[in-house]
Amino acid sequence: MGFNPLEHEGIPVDQQFRSWKELNVDPLPARPDDPYTMTRVILMNGIEVEAAMFSHQFARHTDNPEIKRSLAVSRRIEQQQQKAVNWLLPGENSVLETTIGYEQVAVDLTAWLARNEPDPHLKQALDFALLEDFDHLYRYSNLYEMIQSGRAAELTKGLTEITPGRPTFAHHRHPVDELRRHYATQTVNPLSRLHVMTIVAAEQQTMNYYMNTGPDFIEPIARSLYLEIAQVEEQHVSHYESLLDPLDSWLANLLYHEATEVYLYWSMFQQESDPRVKQLWELHLNFEIGHLQEAARMLRRFEGREPEELLPPELPGIPLTFETNKDYVRSVLAAQLDLRTDEEDYVPVDDLPADHRFFAFQDKANGDGVPSEDVITQNVEANGRDYRDETEGPNPIVDLRQPAGQA
Repeated sequence: MGFNPLEHEGIPVDQQFRSWKELNVDPLPARPDDPYTMTRVILMNGIEVEAAMFSHQFARHTDNPEIKRSLAVSRRIEQQQQKAVNWLLPGENSVLETTIGYEQVAVDLTAWLARNEPDPHLKQALDFALLEDFDHLYRYSNLYEMIQSGRAAELTKGLTEITPGRPTFAHHRHPVDELRRHYATQTVNPLSRLHVMTIVAAEQQTMNYYMNTGPDFIEPIARSLYLEIAQVEEQHVSHYESLLDPLDSWLANLLYHEATEVYLYWSMFQQESDPRVKQLWELHLNFEIGHLQEAARMLRRFEGREPEELLPPELPGIPLTFETNKDYVRSVLAAQLDLRTDEEDYVPVDDLPADHRFFAFQDKANGDGVPSEDVITQNVEANGRDYRDETEGPNPIVDLRQPAGQA
């Protein structure tokens, strides 16, 4: 059974401020028993960053003093929540180790959303980008072995396979081919709206993380790889955000943001194995119910609409879950490796005309070499083979399998 957060008061907004000591939480161990605790932290950090940035944009687009004041209060609390969540990440982990966590989030979050998405068009958007994030995990894992002598499977605990997906060199598309058809806000399944808002926030945070941490490396190959993949993550943000209906008002969007946060904190609470982190998810859940109530109040006051007109009678009864998705990822890889985009459509690469802008853009982007290919070449030279964790057998695509002499 789901629940209707509008029937709960939560914690009133004016009672949610915390001290520095309360926010400076003790971090997780570098290798938690459940790696999905780390992925939940990474996801919810991205969700809180999206909430704060959306609030800033809303504030820049309204001259209503009461709305501005309400946004300022809730935004400060969202920022406090972001600090408490993100400060759970262990300081002893390197940027690259955290990056592998980000890619495990991308793979298993996207796969779960796709598996549970009722709209075929939105499901296809998820499947398409899934194969690209899956390949990013493989590229970063090889970089990790090469420059830190690390084995990424010790971080992912074998829950997410590490093997090539759609090769990263093929991700570089002309910007007009990143845009999808948006759903209609009047008819979209409420679950679909939650899925799209979740993946937009997650991919946006990944983009932010890579474009800000890439220059922290000394090694040229690392700087190059982060530069390349950070650009792909920007493409993914464009891809996913174009699915949102632009006709929703700012106050309606605020209500949807708060409902999404309620659903996600409720989901994280349902599955969390670490008692201390579980307690934080519960606290933030009650905070977000308070934020939802405030968003509902403003919707009534300034648009004359009841929140029940926009939200379903209850949030989904099935929590968003981090779990292994190996079979699903393999099935998508086998079926969709060669898909590319042509404006709003997905087409096999062999069906694109020779003069299509995809090929011209590929020539420009990849004309001086491709870092995502270089990292594999260099790791093979250093270790005699590329790094993989293929727990379910060889890659389902014959051309992406490890050469016999390297296995």
